[in-house]
Amino acid sequence: MKIIKLVLVLVVCTLNYTQAQQKENQTTIKNNDTMKTYVIERILPGAGDLTAEQLKGISQTSCSVLKEMGPKIEWQHSYVTGDKVYCVYKAENKALIEEHASKGGFPANAISEVATVISPATAEQ
Repeated sequence: MKIIKLVLVLVVCTLNYTQAQQKENQTTIKNNDTMKTYVIERILPGAGDLTAEQLKGISQTSCSVLKEMGPKIEWQHSYVTGDKVYCVYKAENKALIEEHASKGGFPANAISEVATVISPATAEQ
């Protein structure tokens, strides 16, 4: 009898977890439908010389601000060059990118909405 009760509890927990995951996935899909892609140019003299620990700290600050701001803005990745960092974000609008920069203490010297993406595969189409 105890085994049957345990199995029933596990089934109920699994169903609840599955429903929660499906709801989360639907929210993510809806957000990605309304989100645009942006490239942010941040002028940071010496960016290419930052240590792994310094880059980790910057990343942690950014992630903390993003968590506070909610699901309407997402950091995809960044490219660190000599004196600049180019960040790729998804956001519902440019104002959210500006808010993130302000809250995180990051420069956002240029914010450009991506119109389309091309690659070598584009030549083959």
